[in-house]
Amino acid sequence: MNIATQAVQIGLEWDTRTGAVTVPVYQTATFRHPGLGQSTGYDYSRSGNPTRQSLEDGIARLDGAARGFAYSSGMAAIANLLLLFKTGDHLIVTEDLYGGTCRLFDKIFSQYGLSFSYVDTSDSAAITAALQPSTRAIFVETLTNPLLKFADLTAISALCKANELLLIADNTFLTPYLLRPLDFGADISVYSATKYLAGHNDTVSGLVTVKDPLLAEKVYFHQNSVGAVLGPQDSWLTIRGIKTLGIRMDRQEQNAGRIAKWLAAHPRIKKVYYPGLENHPDHLLMKQDSRGFGAMIAFEVDKHELVEQILMKTSLISFAESLGGVESLITFPEVQTHADIPPELRARLGINNLLLRLSVGIEDCDDLIEDLRQALEG
Repeated sequence: MNIATQAVQIGLEWDTRTGAVTVPVYQTATFRHPGLGQSTGYDYSRSGNPTRQSLEDGIARLDGAARGFAYSSGMAAIANLLLLFKTGDHLIVTEDLYGGTCRLFDKIFSQYGLSFSYVDTSDSAAITAALQPSTRAIFVETLTNPLLKFADLTAISALCKANELLLIADNTFLTPYLLRPLDFGADISVYSATKYLAGHNDTVSGLVTVKDPLLAEKVYFHQNSVGAVLGPQDSWLTIRGIKTLGIRMDRQEQNAGRIAKWLAAHPRIKKVYYPGLENHPDHLLMKQDSRGFGAMIAFEVDKHELVEQILMKTSLISFAESLGGVESLITFPEVQTHADIPPELRARLGINNLLLRLSVGIEDCDDLIEDLRQALEG
């Protein structure tokens, strides 16, 4: 069954008693036991809630996983995954990843004895060179934030298997609709479901999918123990968003392709990062492995003064953090989303004072291009 169809069907089977076509919001903290030593399968909502369970089962099906898990945010999801490791363990990490993830690794979990090496995970040789005896996992973004490098999951997973490492893939930008990392050898996928999966900029949530049932039991132990779970109302909102994932992603990618070509031809734009462009270094690999190129664009302007002009003069495109919603958003990574990355690393990667990141929404594409044109030229 096509993933778009599976997404629409999430929760449809849940309420067989009434036939409700959407899963109810089980807004309860606890559940009554039918008898001593008996349970309905639900005891306390930190450990399990029917609305959250519907979401967790649904994302597991979409990703081809043994189990899915829903958290209060994408960062909570990643933090819970780091509990799989112990003091002294080392992880190899995508170098141009989301600044909040970098902050979590370097400012929080490094205090507890985990260490991290940042490398270009699109380069297998660089990964191999970063291996240490204490390396336990590789953490990649399938499409990096904000420079949009595509990970060769097949090559990385082969390296992980040869060295008995876990492969964790942050697939936020692509979602299972465009790529299923577990199909390419990843052990765990993680999502900021706030973004494309929920898709409406109205809830914060995180999702994890796990391929192996035994590993999934460990992840559930940490989820239940720590308790950073997604509440029933936000679970319902995330389910509602996922139902339109296919049509939203199709429209957003169509818009992004046109906008990327328009930007690439504009005289005030120095460089465009979008894997759908044929000159992108990962274009052919992504065309082979993914069902599409996504709807994120990064681009450099020719003068720093133009950054503020664009941010202040666009009217349809909002100057705001986050991404993946139906509304188009633009942000300045050096100051906003990636400020926690060390300045020297930002400079080496190209996250500079000329770079803007655009999350393309579902608006009419001609209107979005006109908004960019008047902001660039006005």
